[in-house]
Amino acid sequence: MSEILVTGATGNVGREVVAQLLAAGNAVRALARDPESAELPSGVKVVGGDLSEPDTLEGALTGSETVFLIWPFLTVEGAPAVLEAIARHARRIVYLSSSGVNEDAERQTDPINQLHADMEYLIEKSGLGWTILRSNTIASNARGWAEQIRTTHVVRGPDIAATAVIHGRDIATVAVRALTDDGHAGAKHVLTGPQVLSRADQVRTIGQAIGRTTRFEKVPLQVAREQMLADGRPPALVEALLASAETRPESSLITSTVEEITGAPARTFRSWAEEHAGDFR
Repeated sequence: MSEILVTGATGNVGREVVAQLLAAGNAVRALARDPESAELPSGVKVVGGDLSEPDTLEGALTGSETVFLIWPFLTVEGAPAVLEAIARHARRIVYLSSSGVNEDAERQTDPINQLHADMEYLIEKSGLGWTILRSNTIASNARGWAEQIRTTHVVRGPDIAATAVIHGRDIATVAVRALTDDGHAGAKHVLTGPQVLSRADQVRTIGQAIGRTTRFEKVPLQVAREQMLADGRPPALVEALLASAETRPESSLITSTVEEITGAPARTFRSWAEEHAGDFR
């Protein structure tokens, strides 16, 4: 049986993809820079490799006909070489993109959406069979607020346009279908949660899950920049995140794609907050 290779396997979505593939009886291998510290379930073959060094991927790709790709960088530099390596072994790729990508725009609204648009273009030219999963804001991003909520019950940061936040488990379930079912070849699935939520809505929902009054306090971009840099975030990432906060347009988009593909309604942000309440107490 050909093994499905999962990149980003130690992240929130990647771990769930690995777990669901295993539960469905698939042979799975997970790419990790440090296999010894990956802490993935028994039954998955953890293989060493680094997307920033395409020459390290050959061993991981040998015997894998299908790849789940999460691109962890802010530019597509290096992506052509990675896709060439994948194409030497695999026949299909499933890529986790952004619902903010606008195919009709010459340039995207912010650097993160531009990155995903550029990756989609390269993947479509790669010669591989492909499926694109255009995900809305992922609920697990809220974990970045955990310390503020635990210590002050107030989240201070730049605001960003409200979106239909999606549970990572729903992304993973759709990804598993796309990885194991040929019926998704050439599809671009836009995945959202069932409700459009602002950052203030999310923080308030987390508070309800932990039995505390919590609130979001918007701060000016320059104040946010100084704090994020002081926290040790890479300058390029800080600028990309702040550009998203400043320029990303409002979106009322809610799709039924999760339910159409999985047979179950998309999970709410409240359900995610209740599952992870311990992170915020």
